[in-house]
Amino acid sequence: MSTIYLVRHAESEHNVTKDFNIRDPGLTDLGFKQASSLATGAFPALNSIGVVISSPLRRTIETTIAGFGDIIGINSGSTGANSSGAGGSVRLILDQDLQERSDLPCDTGSEVSALPERFPQLAGLSSSPFDVLGDNWFAKEGPYTADDEAVTARAKRVRSKLKELANDLGKDSSGSGKRGIVVVTHGVFMKFLSEDQTIDLPKAGWRAFKLAPAGTAGSAGEGEDTLVPVDV
Repeated sequence: MSTIYLVRHAESEHNVTKDFNIRDPGLTDLGFKQASSLATGAFPALNSIGVVISSPLRRTIETTIAGFGDIIGINSGSTGANSSGAGGSVRLILDQDLQERSDLPCDTGSEVSALPERFPQLAGLSSSPFDVLGDNWFAKEGPYTADDEAVTARAKRVRSKLKELANDLGKDSSGSGKRGIVVVTHGVFMKFLSEDQTIDLPKAGWRAFKLAPAGTAGSAGEGEDTLVPVDV
């Protein structure tokens, strides 16, 4: 069974300035240090990760690159393995369902055409993660409307995708044993994804979960899988 690690993005510009009119802000200097610490001991499970899935907002992508770039194989100077022994072949997925809840400029992503230029190391992967994003992926309308009903449905879709990813990793016959899934997302959306309105991780903080199948202890019932916190 896959362990799913929910990771909150590191400190970004609007967290400090409280200027929520900055569109798609990036990390601060401290934020880059926080994110980089994930690669150097703050996140102990690097060698068990098979997939990293991230919100396409700038601050989450930057957290992903700084914290998990070595295992994805995209960091400058990476040899394909870091001090943990984790290799650089982990799959990266950008998923617009993981974007933050609100329609404020700070929670509105960048034009998809700008992302390969901003993150050329991702564009250079054998399968570009930007290809799955629509031209208006950042628009908070329709299924991405900034209201509880739409965000709850979005979180349910993500849990369903995590189940599929976990099943795929479970079928891996390579013997790597890499069944962990990292999800890099945002503080408010994480409350919906975990179905826990009290969760409030620090910047670049993480928590481990397992998927409890519908109808089992810990699940929400009604045919839905639920993320259940676990100790690691």
